[in-house]
Amino acid sequence: MQVHLRLGKCGAWLAIAAVVSLFACGHDAAPKSVSAAGNSTANSAASPAATSTGAATMPALPTTQQVDPSEAASPASQTGGFDGAAAYDFTAKLVAFGPRPPDTDAIRKTQGYILSQLKSFGCATSVDDFHASTPIGELAMKNIVAKVQGSGKGIILLLTHYDTVRIPDFVGANDAGSSSGLLMEVAQVLCARKTTEPHSVWIAFLDGEEAQLVQNGVAQWSNDDSVFGSRELAASMELSGELKRVHAVLLADMDGAKGIKIEKDPNSTPWLTTLVWKTAARIGYGSIFVNASNGGVQDDHKPFLDRHVPAVDITEFPNYPYWHTAQDTMDKLSPRSFAIVGHVFLESVRALQGGQH
Repeated sequence: MQVHLRLGKCGAWLAIAAVVSLFACGHDAAPKSVSAAGNSTANSAASPAATSTGAATMPALPTTQQVDPSEAASPASQTGGFDGAAAYDFTAKLVAFGPRPPDTDAIRKTQGYILSQLKSFGCATSVDDFHASTPIGELAMKNIVAKVQGSGKGIILLLTHYDTVRIPDFVGANDAGSSSGLLMEVAQVLCARKTTEPHSVWIAFLDGEEAQLVQNGVAQWSNDDSVFGSRELAASMELSGELKRVHAVLLADMDGAKGIKIEKDPNSTPWLTTLVWKTAARIGYGSIFVNASNGGVQDDHKPFLDRHVPAVDITEFPNYPYWHTAQDTMDKLSPRSFAIVGHVFLESVRALQGGQH
């Protein structure tokens, strides 16, 4: 594996611990495998209990996290209808389930919660239950997709992962929690709209993004041990013929931290990156979506890029110091950051719906 500054999700530490980083890359520059092994696809019209997701009831929350007034979200009327406080709250509820690695009781409860919330928003949903072969054994995984029907055949695909890495006491407030809470609020906004847009919008909550093998507290990201849910979704959409309908893929990952700064991922599709960053600048967030490179991130967008589907990763990595530590907790997050990134997502979708390219 080549080592260079900001190589994937371990680059921020290469200058400090290059030798350790040879084995620490959670999102390194290695190519990804084509497909995770899926075994069944089922529609989620049944109740969460009937789809074996565990209890869909809201978890008991810990003591309410006090939010500094300076971190409060702007009103939804100022952010395209996106409620940053609601996204923060969804994230808090996900984090309250605790660590959420694949094929655990906690992630099954998380799946039930996500699915029940999407249904409460009026979203049409589908579920893909599949099994992935990992270095620690075969694991049951589940992708959950909310679908907002368009008038045409095109699809705009939004992605997030909701699983957490297998590090003790890691609750993943930013890494998994924030992007999932953010896209839950995006789903709530889009599923409630009465007008029909040209393209359908699919919002996919993916399992198994993280490497399952952890040694000495470090996830051992590899071609075959990573992005299981994304590989499964890309492969199944290719098999069904739906992949050729995808106009663009927007990936959310680690998007809720205080003082957020999002750099461009050079692995992402240039025209789509430009569209998102121009959109952010147009609505006043040029100081957040900055004109700098993060060095290149391997993430859930990679299986789609490998199939020549335009995709962009919207992530704060590698500039988040609590990545893959037990300190990645709710107190590091900001409703203001959720509101900013959520606003950019909605406006980017709007631009794509309007035919911008």
